[in-house]
Amino acid sequence: MNESTGTTKIPEGIEKILRRFATLNPDMTRQALVQYAGRLPPLPERFRGLDREQYAVHECMTPVAIYPEVVDGRMYYYADVPQSAPTIRALLAMIFEAINGQPPETVLAIPQDFVRQVMDKLGLGTREVGLNAMMERLRRAARLAMQERADG
Repeated sequence: MNESTGTTKIPEGIEKILRRFATLNPDMTRQALVQYAGRLPPLPERFRGLDREQYAVHECMTPVAIYPEVVDGRMYYYADVPQSAPTIRALLAMIFEAINGQPPETVLAIPQDFVRQVMDKLGLGTREVGLNAMMERLRRAARLAMQERADG
């Protein structure tokens, strides 16, 4: 359920991901993740001078930092993730492709069980805490953007 409006409308890009992964067996899921992992863009130069610690997702075993940005009322997310973490890179790449350039409400409409729906077939239970923490980081940035917009 969407936190802000009480509706259950899943963002189109997220719905497309969920439909695709629902039809894949574990091997095909792994192949799809490998393809997505290569699509996570490098961290833009403007974020490299910032204190990475402020953006780190400490619950994740892999050193991940997520940098949110609001431009003209739309959310954009960027991440610093090691090349050696293809699963995390893939998850973030697919989410960013679906939500970057969208209003904050779109982020809040991502289902709470999104990570489980995409990753369940791979037996990544030990990683679920960190992956869900990344999702919560995205939601927190969207809620903050909405609050700042409301405060004018």
